[in-house]
Amino acid sequence: MPTCSGAVLREADLRGANLSGANLFDANLSGANLSVANLFGANLSVANLFDANLSVANLSVANLSGANLSAAYLRGPT
Repeated sequence: MPTCSGAVLREADLRGANLSGANLFDANLSGANLSVANLFGANLSVANLFDANLSVANLSVANLSGANLSAAYLRGPT
């Protein structure tokens, strides 16, 4: 399980990435593309996800407490 606590991944293209169980506590993911990413069980607490694309991302059991989801795109599968 990757650890990226406090990482700066602003505007990163993480489309389809397997980040299952990753520790992204306090990470800056503003503007990042996380569409179709596997974030199952990831720790995204206090992460900055402002304007991030989380469409069709697997957020099952992910910890989003205190995360900034302002302007984030959260559309699920159609």
